[in-house]
Amino acid sequence: MADLSSRQPFGAWLLKQHDRPGFIGALAKGMRADRAFPRNGSVDDVRKHLSTIRAEGDAFEALDDAETDWLCH
Repeated sequence: MADLSSRQPFGAWLLKQHDRPGFIGALAKGMRADRAFPRNGSVDDVRKHLSTIRAEGDAFEALDDAETDWLCH
C-alpha cells in the first residue's frame, strides 16, 4: 500500500474514474456534475457528501469498492 500523504486526494482520483465501467465509473460520472462534490476531499469527506445528498445504498457500495482500489494502487 502506498503512502497516503504522497497520493492525490481521493475525491480527485474518483472523478478521474468517469470512463471506467461499472459502479465506480457511474459514481464518478454522477459526482462530476455535482458542484458541491469535495474534489480535494478524503474518503470520509465523500462519504459525508453522499449522506448529505441522500445517495442510494449502491453509491456507498461503489464508494467502498473505490476506496479499496484507491488504497491498493
